[in-house]
Amino acid sequence: MIRNTLTGKQKRFLRAMGTKLEPVVQVGKEGITPAVVKSTDDAITKREIIKIRVLQNCPQEPDDSIKLLAERTNCDLVQIIGRNALLFRRSFKKPKVELPK
Repeated sequence: MIRNTLTGKQKRFLRAMGTKLEPVVQVGKEGITPAVVKSTDDAITKREIIKIRVLQNCPQEPDDSIKLLAERTNCDLVQIIGRNALLFRRSFKKPKVELPK
């Protein structure tokens, strides 16, 4: 199940941050593989917020792929626009993003 621990104000803040980001993870013709899940998990651990892109040759629908990836990496799904999405997972050891209350 996708986590939903963010308030509307926090999601707005993260969406504003996400406009400047480039996609870090791309889901291609293989779909959601263990390698994609691992690379997403590594990137989200390092950065806290990442943008992912589902390429047109992906066998699944973009929404399904993004939701599955968010579920498998235990992330908050901040936003989906077309084939792009923002994922966020708070780091309690080394927080980089200071969320508004």
